[in-house]
Amino acid sequence: MAFSGKATFGAGADLPELMEDVADLVSVVSPYETPLLAHLGDARRAAMSTVHEWMEDTLLPNNDTVNQGTFTPNAQDATSITVNNGVRFQVGDMLRPGNATEVIQVTAVVGNVLTVVRRYGNTPASALSNGLRLTIISNAALEGAEAPASRFTNRTRKQNFTQIFTATVDVSGTMRAVRQHGVDDELEYQKQERLREMLRDLENAVINGASGATNPQGNASTRRSMNGIVRQIATNTFTPGVNGFPAGTDLTEPMVNAALRSIWEQSSGRVDTIVVNGNQKRRINQFIPTSARHFGGSERSLSEMVGVYESDFGVCRVVLSRWVPGDSVLLLDSSRIEVLPLVGRGFHYKPLATVGDNTPGQLLGEYTLEFRNENAHGVVRGLAL
Repeated sequence: MAFSGKATFGAGADLPELMEDVADLVSVVSPYETPLLAHLGDARRAAMSTVHEWMEDTLLPNNDTVNQGTFTPNAQDATSITVNNGVRFQVGDMLRPGNATEVIQVTAVVGNVLTVVRRYGNTPASALSNGLRLTIISNAALEGAEAPASRFTNRTRKQNFTQIFTATVDVSGTMRAVRQHGVDDELEYQKQERLREMLRDLENAVINGASGATNPQGNASTRRSMNGIVRQIATNTFTPGVNGFPAGTDLTEPMVNAALRSIWEQSSGRVDTIVVNGNQKRRINQFIPTSARHFGGSERSLSEMVGVYESDFGVCRVVLSRWVPGDSVLLLDSSRIEVLPLVGRGFHYKPLATVGDNTPGQLLGEYTLEFRNENAHGVVRGLAL
């Protein structure tokens, strides 16, 4: 059917030209979508205090690095090795230096100095060097030996703070009584708009928020705010060309893979979410070269979008959020992230006392971010916009 410029319903020829024709719809142009919150979903529980805490633990480390510049008699035959953390080793440990196939046996540990047997089991010789990674393969215990001293890690308490999101609505009696174009009830419309704004701000705070440096819990005169994702990632922060990370200003597939591999080596987590702004989303779309795109003669649509990125280190959904800094890419394990409401303080509407011909009310919500095991996540910064 040809385009007539009229709505199909009620477009009769007898429509008076001077009659005001306004559709019963108010279109909102401002951005208010919350793709990251939608991806994370509802929290499984509520926060119970304005200071929300959770417990984290780690396994005993099974690697360390050499802290020694010269070796006696030489790097291939030295039987005394100084490491950064001697407490990680015990007698009977079998070590693998770097990527070599040599196995080294530990026979004594004094402070940070290991006495070792080189080329254990007739394995090939290798050269040690300062900063070389030593991986503990396993510990070989003696038959009939006494139980070794117990070793353990200490659980740590992590915390974040709840943040109050609020907005006030106030509609006069007249505004509620008169007929509005596109609006059945002005009060309900204002509540809907303010809620959209608060959800938008919640996602922005989850990504970019920061708690105060002093008195972060807040009081009647100090506002309380939450630490966001960007603020909490410390271990896996990657900058192009720094510490062996691939160089360049534009995001590339080798950069993403290098970051995913480093995170995988740091933790048992698996990154399953890549969150980017529009700038870096376009770069990810370009991971598939134009020459590799094929379309049949009958196809009438051109797709140049990557919604899921699969690598050796995980299958990642690519989430486009306008609140991510333009020069950054967030690499997240969504199973370790929750946005929790304070108990009984999810987004809700509370009528306020009226002192005249009006209907005032307040929209409220109090939320925090539980960001577990920060070294299971990562961020690439310093990319070209």
